[in-house]
Amino acid sequence: MKVTGPTGSSASQPSRAGKAPGGFSLGGAAPAAATGAAAAAAPLAGVAGVSALMALQGVEDATERRRRAIRRGGSLLDRLDELKLALLSGAAGDGALERLSRALREERPVDADPGLNGLLEQIDLRAAVELAKADLRRNAA
Repeated sequence: MKVTGPTGSSASQPSRAGKAPGGFSLGGAAPAAATGAAAAAAPLAGVAGVSALMALQGVEDATERRRRAIRRGGSLLDRLDELKLALLSGAAGDGALERLSRALREERPVDADPGLNGLLEQIDLRAAVELAKADLRRNAA
């Protein structure tokens, strides 16, 4: 079998004994029909291969979900630190609250590890508590 490029592979070339110098075969019509069918199917196989690759890129594996979950948890912890520093400096921390709220609204991927899920739930809860406390302060003022 010979690989001819991005369109796929083709059957090995027939011997040159039955071919005329112009490149056509003097044999029966059956080999020509088979070659024509293979040539017509080759572009379709190329499209199917590209579609399969695109579908695989869209599938998220467990490692990538775990990475995204950890990244989101780290981002929430960073936003909580920003809020803490803003409150300790005496500022209202409105920008830090907005960033914390935005980070909390992001979808959290569920990981197979129950320990990691528990930790991420605690981080989410702490962020929600800080947002609720800020809302109470805003309403009391």
